[in-house]
Amino acid sequence: MEALRSDLHRYCTRMTGSILDGEDVVQDTLLAAQQQLAKRSELPPLRPWLFRIAHNRAIDHLRRRQRCAGDAPEDVPADRAAAPDLVAIQHDEVARAFGRLLAIPPVQRSCVILKEVFDYPMEEIAAMLELTVPAVKSALLRGRGKLAEFGAHGAEPPDPGVTAISSVVLRYADLFNRRDWDGLRAMLVDDVRLDLVSRWTRRGRSEVGGYFGNYAGLHGCRLEPEWLEGRPVLAFYRTATSPRPEYVVALSISGAQVAGIRDYRYVPYLLQEISPEPRASARPEGL
Repeated sequence: MEALRSDLHRYCTRMTGSILDGEDVVQDTLLAAQQQLAKRSELPPLRPWLFRIAHNRAIDHLRRRQRCAGDAPEDVPADRAAAPDLVAIQHDEVARAFGRLLAIPPVQRSCVILKEVFDYPMEEIAAMLELTVPAVKSALLRGRGKLAEFGAHGAEPPDPGVTAISSVVLRYADLFNRRDWDGLRAMLVDDVRLDLVSRWTRRGRSEVGGYFGNYAGLHGCRLEPEWLEGRPVLAFYRTATSPRPEYVVALSISGAQVAGIRDYRYVPYLLQEISPEPRASARPEGL
């Protein structure tokens, strides 16, 4: 399963429009797969089976997001057919249009991704989405047309409109870079949750407090506040001269404390699609 994570993430990222949400869908996919495997007497063809689960979880994610936004969810067919093998990205224009994919309806989006990114035959896409081949061709044509229209008008994803990173995030980075582990532990709420994504989860200040010891022996590493998809994150740089971050850490804030930490250290493919946006002003909010 680990060998297929980056392919699953590539699809889920484009379906959700977010590399962070895409990773959440991958996590849901692998959890569902493990639960289903416990009930099976033999292993199914792994790649198509996992990809099918990922498709269903991505659609579920989109429906939940629509309900939370108060919109009526689009009736998107579930995938019940075997998916063919994945292939590498072949169309640079789709990668460039990544930020605009979310602007087209889920069925069109899925058809564009499956055809232009993974190069599935029309018949396989139709089987996966439970559509007819003419319906797939129509959705693909409309989706391509909308992406081309966005490109012609220079349309870009909306600006998040955020001008300052939370003072809590800035303080966390400052304490980390000064190796003040006790100061970091003092920032945690009593029932803080830590997700070392794809490895393990811990709950509570006493259990999570030991997490910082993992970084104590790494000399020269640093955290820098950055923007990623309009969200403030902490980008981890291995050394003082590293030109690019290796991964990101996302914080959940409660008042002036940290309620959750999601450390993406073990999902290195996360930043292969998009690098963090330029850092915002380093001034705490309100100053």
